Amino acid sequence: MKILVVEDEAKTGSYLKQGLAEAGFVVDLARDGEDGLHDALTVDYDLVILDVMLPRLDGWSVLRGIRAAGKGIPVLFLTARDHVDDRVHGLELGADDYLVKPFAFSELLARVRTLLRRGNRAKEAEVLRAADLELDLLRRRVTRAGKRIELTAKEFLLLELLLRRQGEVLPRSLIASQVWDMNFDSDTNVIEVAMRRLRAKMDDEFEPKLIRTVRGMGYVLEAAG
Repeated sequence: MKILVVEDEAKTGSYLKQGLAEAGFVVDLARDGEDGLHDALTVDYDLVILDVMLPRLDGWSVLRGIRAAGKGIPVLFLTARDHVDDRVHGLELGADDYLVKPFAFSELLARVRTLLRRGNRAKEAEVLRAADLELDLLRRRVTRAGKRIELTAKEFLLLELLLRRQGEVLPRSLIASQVWDMNFDSDTNVIEVAMRRLRAKMDDEFEPKLIRTVRGMGYVLEAAG
């Protein structure tokens, strides 16, 4: 995980960089707002920790620039400005959290980890697609060519796995462990039966055919058909 700290006070900046590095993060430090905004827009960070009172460009303006560029990276304000109006202003500009100095590093670290977990969930695709097939993870809904397709819970998991790994040939052993949480048993045909039912629902009435068997290897979903 890579974090950008934008902090002009040398002692605080060094303290944050060292503490976060010891916690296992890769940390870059910018000493003013212009450098911070440039770094946030040109480097792929997982989180920005941002002071408000900065030289050249204040933290409010840095956050505006990040959001105006369409970047949804989590931003945590870390500042001595402790008025309620300041907190409200920061959150309204699009900050994800606001922590007032002086602070306990343990609390900062807890908030950082919470924001990173939240950011990772947000990065996960809510809808998986291949050709005219769509799988909506939040609504647990599958459509093809706009037509709703009803799947069992296992069929949904199986299709999700195929879509997440589309283009890859997935061996039966992998499918068994990921979907059925079991070791592969060559004497059972549970995977073949489930795949046959899934293909009947997903492919029989549609073109192109998306799911195919690779003899002796496993199954693959690919939009090329």
